[in-house]
Amino acid sequence: MVQISPKSLTLEEFMKLPETKPASEYINGEILQKPMPQGKHSVIRGELSSTIITILKPQKIARAFIELRCTFGGRSTVPDVSVFTWERIPRKENGGVANVFAIAPDWTIEILSPDQSQTKVTKNILHCLKYETQMGWLIDPEEQTVFVYLPNQQPEVFDEPEQQIPVPSFAREIKLTVGNLFGWLME
Repeated sequence: MVQISPKSLTLEEFMKLPETKPASEYINGEILQKPMPQGKHSVIRGELSSTIITILKPQKIARAFIELRCTFGGRSTVPDVSVFTWERIPRKENGGVANVFAIAPDWTIEILSPDQSQTKVTKNILHCLKYETQMGWLIDPEEQTVFVYLPNQQPEVFDEPEQQIPVPSFAREIKLTVGNLFGWLME
């Protein structure tokens, strides 16, 4: 992440700023720009979100969102993939999906980029878990490892190809092994 401005802003002031590419996040009064996604990051993000949507959206169980701004608990972050159960997706009066998501996702997924701090990304996942997120994943493509975070529990490490990666209970139809996930990089 790149720090944008040494000036400390309020969350309200940050939310009035124009969006940046790549996205900027508001954490503890500072604006931090995420690194530009690269090949491995893009492949995993695309395949994973597509898998989640294909399995969970038709039954109206949940929906995956790519690079969606989520603002809650004094922070505004942009997880690589945010998954919301169907009934928690913010909606407009006409039933359409809202633009502003002022709640934590049910499942937050981050894919580590080469220039990204694992500590900062982990802090974002832990912040989500304080605000009703059921599970967080931190995917490290270089190490071919997935760290799984649950509220009030030790993180678990998945780095063997045959290991099935846990998913939140609402997503139990998704069966994905470490080998499946990182196999997408070979296609």
